[in-house]
Amino acid sequence: MHFTKMHGTGNDFALVDTRVEEERDWAALAVPLCDRHFGVGADGLILIRETADLGYQMVMYNPDGSRAEMCGNGIRCFAKLLYEAGDIGREQVQVVTDGGRRWVRVEDNCPDDFVVAVGMGVPEFDPSRVPVDLPGAAVLDHALQIEGTEFAISAVLMGNPHAVAFVDSVDGVDLPRVGPLMEHHPAFPERINFEICQVLGPGQLRMRVWERGVGITLACGSGAAATVAAAIRTGRVAPGQLRMTVDGGELRFDWPGEGRELVMTGLAATVYDGVWRR
Repeated sequence: MHFTKMHGTGNDFALVDTRVEEERDWAALAVPLCDRHFGVGADGLILIRETADLGYQMVMYNPDGSRAEMCGNGIRCFAKLLYEAGDIGREQVQVVTDGGRRWVRVEDNCPDDFVVAVGMGVPEFDPSRVPVDLPGAAVLDHALQIEGTEFAISAVLMGNPHAVAFVDSVDGVDLPRVGPLMEHHPAFPERINFEICQVLGPGQLRMRVWERGVGITLACGSGAAATVAAAIRTGRVAPGQLRMTVDGGELRFDWPGEGRELVMTGLAATVYDGVWRR
């Protein structure tokens, strides 16, 4: 089976074009393939599909075999692979994900600076949609205790569920300990992606993330989008254009405010092509 190893701001994936590869148990394959010691090593397995009725479709599996609804960094890699195969150009292209339709557009196609913009959809704060089992019409800065530490949680749906906590210093949080506890907290019936964010200044944020079914990653596109939405919705930064620093680099965002689509722009890079023989 041929695959391409790629990353978006350090969030890495193995991409397989199912249009030319035979079908298999992808959920089961994701576990050994994504293993960083005995496999390729990746934050997820992404499948490229194309159907007559849906068009381009991105399907993603986490390293634990669970299926992810949406991946903001992964969809930029998806777009780069299609672009380099000659399937798409610089036009805006619709892609079906489990979290809904998203658009991608290649902004810059330099080999070392391949930039893709993504329409991440409209952030949703309805607790029943996230879902989150906490009171209120929206869960914003809700106090949640994790082993004696209190986090002010804002819950956001970006095609997949997120809990965002704003802190004085992202480096001061023991994310390896707190992350899995938050992911499996009973307030989140479908588990949760957990982001911690530090406001660096006007229009500038710093984020770290614990991804559901993955663990700590260098970036999370949908998590960064959810964090931007939460920061604007809670009044920590003004609507409009923002920059987000993550462990793997930088992402750019534009969100006019509630009820509007949030747009993310960032790099996508190819690491290598390979063959999986197991």
